[in-house]
Amino acid sequence: MFRLWAKTFKDNHMLRDTTICNDSDDTRTHKIFSALEEVCYEFDLSKPIWLDSTVAEFKRHSKARFYQDNFVDSIDFDFLEIHVIEE
Repeated sequence: MFRLWAKTFKDNHMLRDTTICNDSDDTRTHKIFSALEEVCYEFDLSKPIWLDSTVAEFKRHSKARFYQDNFVDSIDFDFLEIHVIEE
């Protein structure tokens, strides 16, 4: 069971969160991209861009934060955080 927890924050307060579960036989990378796509659909966001710093942070901690620099559209929160909580 693969689970990814996504949260949006503004002024150090969590605004929304969701957990995406995936039981497929896809690779870990496909599961992450698929879950992020579901999160963006649920939160009505454009898909964020994975910058080098975001990729490095995710590799280190299985957690990444997407700031305004990662989005093409403007966002009404400070950052979106994703965290793999179960693999």
